[in-house]
Amino acid sequence: MRRTLYSEQHELFRQSFRRFLDKEVVPHHLEWERAGIVPRELFLEAGKHGFLGLDVDERYGGGGVHDFRFNVVMHEEVQAAGVNASGLGISLHNDTAVPYFLQLATDEQGERWFAKFVTGELITAIAMTEPGTGSDLAAVRTTAVRQGDHYVVNGSKTFITNGINADVVIVVVSTDPAAGGRGLSLLVVERDTPGFSRGRNLDKIGMHAQDTAELFFSDARVPVTNLLGQEGKAFGYLGSNLPQERLSIATISVAAARAALDLTLDYVRTRTAFGQPVGSFQNSRFVLAEVAAEVTVAQSFVDRCVEAHCAGELTADEAAMAKMWCSELQNRVADRCLQLFGGYGYMTEYPIARAFVDARVQKIYGGTNEIMKEIVGRSLGL
Repeated sequence: MRRTLYSEQHELFRQSFRRFLDKEVVPHHLEWERAGIVPRELFLEAGKHGFLGLDVDERYGGGGVHDFRFNVVMHEEVQAAGVNASGLGISLHNDTAVPYFLQLATDEQGERWFAKFVTGELITAIAMTEPGTGSDLAAVRTTAVRQGDHYVVNGSKTFITNGINADVVIVVVSTDPAAGGRGLSLLVVERDTPGFSRGRNLDKIGMHAQDTAELFFSDARVPVTNLLGQEGKAFGYLGSNLPQERLSIATISVAAARAALDLTLDYVRTRTAFGQPVGSFQNSRFVLAEVAAEVTVAQSFVDRCVEAHCAGELTADEAAMAKMWCSELQNRVADRCLQLFGGYGYMTEYPIARAFVDARVQKIYGGTNEIMKEIVGRSLGL
């Protein structure tokens, strides 16, 4: 079925990004997996090629293009490159963190940060999750107490993507603990902020090249000028931006499922058992036929969600459906495809093995799939 999501301009962009991955990422990714982090220089290279801050205004050097389809092209190409590109933090930077700045930053803040978001000189992150607080943002315990021209921040965050590399971190804090979710605010904490420190680069079962860190705030003094948006309004800001993050996860999930299918098709055509290709057995054909059908159906739904998002029509429950369904699909496909590799599928030098463990987090971050079910269920009036 021919996809109609993209124009010629998107496809030219795809070719350019694919060349970037082939040259700057794929040859080095295994080394980055062993190191547990990609070098900061990768963001600078991405900036030079125009792959950061596509929707940042042209006066700051950005693309000035408000078209999420370009972001989706990058997701698809990263997944097509397989686990040889899985550690990039570019999607977190472009899809999740920078949009908050574009929506909420003052002119003065924009002058300070936007140009460097585009060049890769400043890497972004967003810190919501705490050791005792996951998807329940109303239970955030990191506090920010105003003292003159500064907020004094105390608390900790965990599981923060780009946590080691990040230069500016949007931190969800409680500026009015008595108000619960209505007392949350967003503060931008910069790398050299007194009282701000990073813990270890967390050891995960997958996504090994992606730095994921703990963050600590001990009487960290953050200038009032680093308040993003209005005090006490963070819950609403998060609610309006999370659908794009969840759609981003959905598009990545479908692309990853398709990449796993392609890997497996190549393998079963050449691997033999009992004197014939593994792909010639009825079980293999049936499994892969089911996988192909599921991926195709999911792709159609996600493409429609992307179109709705670009038109400003995607709802929170639709984004939750996409994130939930597609991340479950990715995990299911990775598992079924790995099985067709037999024992080799359990070996980490085979990309399907790493695709299997990389997939698992998709059902957790961006809001667990259980929370997605709550969102969808409430939209049904239940």
